[in-house]
Amino acid sequence: MTFSPPAPPAFAECSPRQKAARVVSDGLAPANMVVALLLLIGWHGSASWTGLGWGLLAALFCGVVPVGIIAFGVRRGALTDQHIRVRRQRIVPMALSLVSVVAGITLLRALGAPGEVFALVVAMLVGLVSSLLVTAGWQISIHMSVAGGTVMILLLVFGPRVLPAALIAAAVAWSRLVLRAHTPAQLLAGTALGGTSALTFLLLS
Repeated sequence: MTFSPPAPPAFAECSPRQKAARVVSDGLAPANMVVALLLLIGWHGSASWTGLGWGLLAALFCGVVPVGIIAFGVRRGALTDQHIRVRRQRIVPMALSLVSVVAGITLLRALGAPGEVFALVVAMLVGLVSSLLVTAGWQISIHMSVAGGTVMILLLVFGPRVLPAALIAAAVAWSRLVLRAHTPAQLLAGTALGGTSALTFLLLS
């Protein structure tokens, strides 16, 4: 049975619970989490502005360009919204984002980026490829793939002291359920898929 998420109501028409879920879902959107994680890992690698600069460069290819691709698609009417609720619409922007990430990896390698930043971008590439392959046949939760992978990578880098970061993934899951954007199975599958990114990062770093 195919799951088709319903069109969201206008924000003003939402209940307080739905409004809170919309704020969480938009604020913790995949691109926002990708950019934040790259900046954190970049800073962690050298604890300097140089490290932050590497994170910003990687974020350009892994977060800013993909957001621009989606925004362009929404403006043209080819995409429903920034979250691309219709599965078949996800293929092209995800493929174009894949090209952007590959370009970022190539540039980071050529410029001699720090190991952790390079490993993270490669991990994001693996996660994006995995998500694209699954999306071709099933609507997995990209929100949870990124949120789950982000939390796992934070734990790998910073240790148990960042365990409360798991609340981020829990909040994302709650918001997507409240908005009826995904089924529980799609959320769980997305979280599991995020593990491929975390494992790749662990192996490379």
